[in-house]
Amino acid sequence: MAQMFEKKPDQGDPIQSGIAELLFKSRHVLITGTIDDKLARNTVAHLLALAEDGDAPINVFISSPGGHVESGDMVHDVIKFIKPEVRTIGSGWVASAGALIFVGAERSNRFCLPNTRFLLHQPSGGVGGMVSDIGIQARQLELMRQRFDDLFADATGQTPERIRHDTQRDFWLNTREAIDYGLLGKVISRADELS
Repeated sequence: MAQMFEKKPDQGDPIQSGIAELLFKSRHVLITGTIDDKLARNTVAHLLALAEDGDAPINVFISSPGGHVESGDMVHDVIKFIKPEVRTIGSGWVASAGALIFVGAERSNRFCLPNTRFLLHQPSGGVGGMVSDIGIQARQLELMRQRFDDLFADATGQTPERIRHDTQRDFWLNTREAIDYGLLGKVISRADELS
């Protein structure tokens, strides 16, 4: 005689669920890989939930090659919007839209691990279509460029003109250069060094 088993709803991977629960309890948020709308939505949901949960600091770990600018903007702005203090911690590489998210925290709350590299560059995008649309897209890229220059100038203490000059091409910084440039607050090796 065959036995009938009731199928339970899919609970997902229990290991991943346990990790997610521990990250929430410890107030850690991970941003890894390419930044897109899904990553931004999940990150912002996590940040908003942690803000609702309490006012203790939130640690955002970033290792990213960058990605979609507006998705980076969303996370950057929410970091500034929520009440709890947010500390960004770079690891591996913090590039492009990843750097945009990184500077959402105050400079004193921007940390990285010893082997982190940073990359700033001007916005890029594919321009195509009708001539009139190409002109509109080019203008939007220039407006985005001006916004980046101002945003990174404010975040680093550099002038917008210096940011524009330095980011004409890929602008790589190691940890010492990132501190000197005003991008990074402190290099840390252990969790107890967060302040």
